[in-house]
Amino acid sequence: MALQLGDTVPDFTQSSSAGEISFYEWAGDSWVVLFSHPADYTPVCTTELGDVARLKPEFDKRNAKVLALSVDSAESHVGWIKDIEETQDANLNYPILADGDRKVSDLYGMIHPNANNTLTVRSVFIIDPNKKLRLTFTYPASTGRNFPEILRVIDSLQLTDHHQVATPSNWGEGEDCVIVPSIKDPEELKQKFPKGYTEVKPYLRITPQPNK
Repeated sequence: MALQLGDTVPDFTQSSSAGEISFYEWAGDSWVVLFSHPADYTPVCTTELGDVARLKPEFDKRNAKVLALSVDSAESHVGWIKDIEETQDANLNYPILADGDRKVSDLYGMIHPNANNTLTVRSVFIIDPNKKLRLTFTYPASTGRNFPEILRVIDSLQLTDHHQVATPSNWGEGEDCVIVPSIKDPEELKQKFPKGYTEVKPYLRITPQPNK
């Protein structure tokens, strides 16, 4: 059965471009972004890996580790990394799993037979420090992923884990949030949202981002 949001993700041990990785131990108490690629030397994925390398300081600021996966060998990854660094003007500063036996791909449901029964599709998993799956999405092979959006989702998850708010459409860090509908008591609202709020509708109450 496919992983669902809120599930505990499976542990694994697998080789990578940076040596063997035992996933739970490697992840520690960090958030993790695990993202898969159908194979080495694929053009769209080459641009994505370079983009993530350049964005890695942003992931670091959010206590988030990044981990790529391709079904080719660690030896193949070495040559691909050289191409990535040459063409994308970025040093690859995170590991690429070598999933030749499809162990991780199968554990995480990365192979979709309706797309291709031999290649991993281009999936993304955001995993929290408790090893819970918080987001998953899959892109078609022809469309590069939007990694600033992944950073935005991490910002939202980290905010809403600690404050009783949700983030509206196109929200960005520092912008107004909505108060969750379960809070109704006026005194509780005053206590939890001292900056105040605007009631557009009884179920739609806008408040400044609580931790700013």
